[in-house]
Amino acid sequence: MPELPEVETVRDGLARHVLGRVVTDVRVHRDYSVRRHEGGPVDFAARLTGRRLDAAVRRGKFLWLLLDDGARGDDALLAHLGMSGQLLVREPVGPSGPGDPTARVDHQHLRVRLELDDGSALDFVDQRTFGYLAVADLVATPDGGPGGLGADLPAVPAPVAHVARDLLDPALDRARLVDAVRARRTGLKRALLDQTLVSGVGNIYADEGLWRARLHYARATDALRRPEVGRALDGAAEVMGEALAQGGTSFDALYVNVNGASGYFDRSLAVYGQAGRPCPRCGTPVRRDEFMNRSSFTCPRCQPRPRDGRW
Repeated sequence: MPELPEVETVRDGLARHVLGRVVTDVRVHRDYSVRRHEGGPVDFAARLTGRRLDAAVRRGKFLWLLLDDGARGDDALLAHLGMSGQLLVREPVGPSGPGDPTARVDHQHLRVRLELDDGSALDFVDQRTFGYLAVADLVATPDGGPGGLGADLPAVPAPVAHVARDLLDPALDRARLVDAVRARRTGLKRALLDQTLVSGVGNIYADEGLWRARLHYARATDALRRPEVGRALDGAAEVMGEALAQGGTSFDALYVNVNGASGYFDRSLAVYGQAGRPCPRCGTPVRRDEFMNRSSFTCPRCQPRPRDGRW
């Protein structure tokens, strides 16, 4: 599933390619892809047509485009990419029409298309259909300040109101987050994956961040010292920052940026998906454990198993 660096890469691409454009037409090819929009596909299209895309914003793994047509600016086009969702910017159709070699060719998993006033289009492509789009009203955030990265607004779409700030958000209160983690009675990785505590950290970057911090995923949060929690947060933030610089992590063609390009951070992974391979730091074979119906990868020497872990 796309995590924070992948979603931020898409947000940045949208900010560079579609802002200021007006939606001229909306075509919903699969109703299920707008299932979270309360009014259904017809209302979804009606609320977008004629609207200008004013800002590209992200909080955690959610991203949205603020809408404004001069009449209202209190809603947004919300996107969650799920496991395979892609937002692709398509160039204008060639001058000769559908037969022109430069004309757009529809992706086989095209779910929603937004035609824009410059002739380009924004396509929502989703093979596994876990992602969705919706037009949602904005609500005040409980912690105030910017709504998310990409806009200085004290509001977020209503479905995102429960999502905490992420480790790359400059408005994150790090000391408060450390206290919140230590107040939980759970395992450290479970805390990192809890989007109500801190958003954007997924399975890949949790494992990589904990490896950098030399902490096992089952360490009890209520037994950790403040510096240890800080190391775990720093490790996750560091690895996500590096992944962002490389365009995210692409294991297959299901994750690409808005231009269809893959990220390359998978070549830099130290432990995730590296079971049996030597730890880059000490040479010990990386261990794989089952974890929450997924997997956790650790170095047995660098990240010793706790005696009283929370599994």
